[in-house]
Amino acid sequence: MEKKIIQDGKAVIGIEFGSTRIKAVLIGISHEPMAYGVHDWQNQLADGVWTYSDEAIKSGLQACFADLMKNVEEKFGVKLTSAAAMGISAMMHGYLPFGSADDLLVPFRTWRNTMTEEAADRLTEAFDFNIPQRWSVAHLYQAILNKEPHIGNVRFITTLAGYVHFLLTDKKLIGTGDASGMFPIDPNTCGYDMAMAEKFTQLVKGSELKKGILEILPEIVSADKCAGTLTEKGALLLDPTGTFKAGVPLCPPEGDAQTGMAATNSITPRTGNVSAGTSIFSMAVLEKPLSGVHTEIDTVTTPEGAPVAMVHCNNCTTDLDQWVNMFGGLLGSVGNDMPKGQLYDKLYDLAAKGDPDCGGIVTYNCFSGEPVIGLQNGRPMMIRTLDSQFTIENLMRSLVYSCMAALKSGMDILTKEENVKLEQIYAHGGLFKTPVPSQNFLAAALETDVTLMEAAGEGGAWGIALLAAYMAEKNDGETLRQFLAERVFADMKGSRVSPKQEDIDGMNNYMKLFREGLEAERAAALNDMKRMV
Repeated sequence: MEKKIIQDGKAVIGIEFGSTRIKAVLIGISHEPMAYGVHDWQNQLADGVWTYSDEAIKSGLQACFADLMKNVEEKFGVKLTSAAAMGISAMMHGYLPFGSADDLLVPFRTWRNTMTEEAADRLTEAFDFNIPQRWSVAHLYQAILNKEPHIGNVRFITTLAGYVHFLLTDKKLIGTGDASGMFPIDPNTCGYDMAMAEKFTQLVKGSELKKGILEILPEIVSADKCAGTLTEKGALLLDPTGTFKAGVPLCPPEGDAQTGMAATNSITPRTGNVSAGTSIFSMAVLEKPLSGVHTEIDTVTTPEGAPVAMVHCNNCTTDLDQWVNMFGGLLGSVGNDMPKGQLYDKLYDLAAKGDPDCGGIVTYNCFSGEPVIGLQNGRPMMIRTLDSQFTIENLMRSLVYSCMAALKSGMDILTKEENVKLEQIYAHGGLFKTPVPSQNFLAAALETDVTLMEAAGEGGAWGIALLAAYMAEKNDGETLRQFLAERVFADMKGSRVSPKQEDIDGMNNYMKLFREGLEAERAAALNDMKRMV
């Protein structure tokens, strides 16, 4: 059955560019994954800017797709030559400006950069709407304020997902959700906010920017519409062997936040999800607008355009992973090599046995700045009280807590100051590959039930594949909410945990020490930056 689906070109492909991995998923008519492709990559700090090179983007796409094609042939004995639909997703936000010849004017500036504070503050004040540092308009405005030479040549800006989509289709389009990380969206029209666009025009009057903001932003395409087809040139970029053919329809490119929502069926009010990998962010679908502007909280949208409160933190598992590698090195030095997955399981077991407040040990996982907690720059660091219980159990628990500490700071504003009610939180991403205790700790941090779906580990590549399937398979009048609820998740099982009061109290005590130590973290990070300069 699966083999025939592939041969007949009825399968659907989703590709997502994550922070450390590009992943492709092939799904069938049941919407469950059938085959995978993976390519590992890493960002680079080049001239003080976190980036991925243009060559890395293109070669990474090819390597990931080649791995998918190989996996299909090995599992089913057939070649992957076509598909019913496909979609592209990637890390949201950032800055990719292009000139009149569609030439990239400066290297990709990723979400991880914290170099646009002045622009973000000015835009937030002018718009009376929070503009985070990583948003595309903040990067554009900062470049204008800095009088960067490329500004006069800017004719088009987009996100990473929008760029890859353009390479494959020759269409300068974007999905509603990804667009909401570029420039504010009008909830009534699901288009760019015209009043804020006019305010931006006034702000940049007299600058070198030759085009209006609405002229250089990509066209927004709704989730139910086709956003172009794979061109001959795009097909050869995807698969230089020529085996995979042009003509496949693509859904609108989306951000990883939106594909995470699709992958967890959390696109209705009072639902939300937390995605945790190199970065960590939460998405909470709102019933009504927030009462005020909070710089810790973004307002973005679902793929259908519904308003969503987003708490995005730049740092999550990088520091934890390096500690795990160090422990692995220790074991290896005494002849006890252990597979990394098994090592993680063992260390997570130890974390579960730690004191609820980590015994006075606090860790900061900040490899880059963390605006949610007021850090312009970051430095990984551990501090402990004089009477701390310095055990491996407490250290590991602190390392896992640190992955969600900044997120908790933002979510506390949402739930305790804005009184946003959440009935379902779904978790997904690398932090939850071993559910216990990370799922339990997140429940304590958010003080609400947390569910891990069976397929949540598939992540954003599966989420964009589902969005592509919706675009291709929807019935007349069928909404994305209906499609996901009735055709994808109707029989999907998940495991739910409720927070324990002792864990809630322990997490709150940990956060008290975490906040008290932020000045030390800030000073250490600043000293690092001075030394680098």
